[in-house]
Amino acid sequence: MLAKKTVKNQLTLPKKIADAFPGVDHFDVRIDNGRIVLAPVRPDRLEQVRARLAELGVTERDVAAAVRWARRRRA
Repeated sequence: MLAKKTVKNQLTLPKKIADAFPGVDHFDVRIDNGRIVLAPVRPDRLEQVRARLAELGVTERDVAAAVRWARRRRA
């Protein structure tokens, strides 16, 4: 199956693939030997990630600022 990257660097999973992961809204993304690997993040794991971010003192405001920084226009 093919998935095309949009101009905004987004991919849409083919329905057949998405249907194989009912109830999953988040995926961990990594590179492994030149391949993009998606791993489903279950809601309980997501809570672990949020707890770790809280432990590190990373707030939603920090995340929003990081996203703004990453999306800024470069001269």
